[in-house]
Amino acid sequence: MIDTRRLRTLRAVADHGTVTAAAAALHLTPSAVSQQLVALEHEVGHKLFTRDGRGVRLTAVGKIMLGHANEVLAQLERAEAEVAAYATGSAGEVTVACFATAISAVLSPAMTVLRAKAPGLQVRVRDAEGDQGLLMLLDGEADLTVAVEYRGAPDVTDRRLSLLPLYAEPFDLVLPHDHPLAAAGDGRAVTLADLGGETWIGPYPGNPVHDVIAFACEQAGFSPRFAHCSDDFRAVAALVAAGAGVALVPRLALRDMALSGVVVRPAPGPERRVFAAVRRGADAHPLLVPLLDTLGGVAADLGEGCGEG
Repeated sequence: MIDTRRLRTLRAVADHGTVTAAAAALHLTPSAVSQQLVALEHEVGHKLFTRDGRGVRLTAVGKIMLGHANEVLAQLERAEAEVAAYATGSAGEVTVACFATAISAVLSPAMTVLRAKAPGLQVRVRDAEGDQGLLMLLDGEADLTVAVEYRGAPDVTDRRLSLLPLYAEPFDLVLPHDHPLAAAGDGRAVTLADLGGETWIGPYPGNPVHDVIAFACEQAGFSPRFAHCSDDFRAVAALVAAGAGVALVPRLALRDMALSGVVVRPAPGPERRVFAAVRRGADAHPLLVPLLDTLGGVAADLGEGCGEG
């Protein structure tokens, strides 16, 4: 009989690429993780990982086992959801990993609604930028995450997750007030191609927004030269105001910002697509259903505002 705890360990090592990183995520020692993998290989009768530089990669059998692990763990999530539903699920705690702008735009309003709609539901929030929210979800440190689509992000075919699209918001160009393209009323739309030779300011590589910006610029025919990096969009706007470069910023991140020394102009093309995700099988959990429904409702109300110039 295969121990399901070892299946979780298998998935964590496959997700993180190293035994050390998986051990940190699982709150185990690297030695304990290695022992679990050895025991699982003994149960299966085949090697599941091979060395790959400083990390490890799945063997063919390892890939087969990972697919089954995803199905087994999803079924366990469903079982927990059904048991919780049977016990009414009227009260409990849910941990949500969410990036800063979405905390303001959808999660906080949803929590306000839920205080009246589901008073027994307690939501714990963890600020998670970049792809950290997805890793926290898969590692069991969060029950739900609100995250951003990016190249290589999980999609609806991912057997580990259930996804709920929430909203898409455009990006705006943020330019120094004395930039040649900042003049209002010049009658010409600014395109990304106009900014190919500029110095850029943006999030660090690994943040999905960095990937969205880089891809949009590549589509416009150039690779942006990032001289300054910050995951805080207030800091990005301040650097633009200081004349350090230009930036693309998601519109909702600018919504409540007191801007000075910059000009904001619509940027054609790129969008930040935001989704909620839970582990597959947990989407019927009675504590997650009202949260997912409320997040969807708040995002639907947000829709029109995302497109306003």
